[in-house]
Amino acid sequence: MTEDDERALMVTGVYGSGKTSVAVEMADILEKRGEPYAAVDLDWLMWYQSASGDIDAHAMMLRNLSALVENYRGVGVRRFVLAVALSKPSQVDGLRAALAMPLTVVGLRVPTAEIRRRLAGDLTSGRADDLRVAEKWLSDGTGEGLQDFSVANDGALRDVATGILRRVGWI
Repeated sequence: MTEDDERALMVTGVYGSGKTSVAVEMADILEKRGEPYAAVDLDWLMWYQSASGDIDAHAMMLRNLSALVENYRGVGVRRFVLAVALSKPSQVDGLRAALAMPLTVVGLRVPTAEIRRRLAGDLTSGRADDLRVAEKWLSDGTGEGLQDFSVANDGALRDVATGILRRVGWI
């Protein structure tokens, strides 16, 4: 695989849509095929509290992502499976710039009732906040139109992940 083969696949959707679960399943498929890859849940790259508070979470995530990508490139990784909730075009533009490689954005569609079921079962206060945000995003269309294509995440994870990987030509 050469630098020209570098590709990134971003799984996005509202909180509770299964972004991380689908990304983990894709990583498992790629690993079993012996494909060099990196899978990163971008939420973890922007979860911090600074003393100065002078940089927003998305900007911090982009800085962290740039460093991670360079580290992975150094060991021959050319495929990147990423997961994060995206709400506006500037976030996609920032990701494209930070990655410096072709990026395909796939959105996960899940009915509102299923999102409620998934998030309501988690007792953390953060998940209660996520549920409120997800319901707002679903009602006002936040994040729609940012993806290159979307898929329903209403079947077996393996089937959803395999379908996405086939669609982007990775398997």
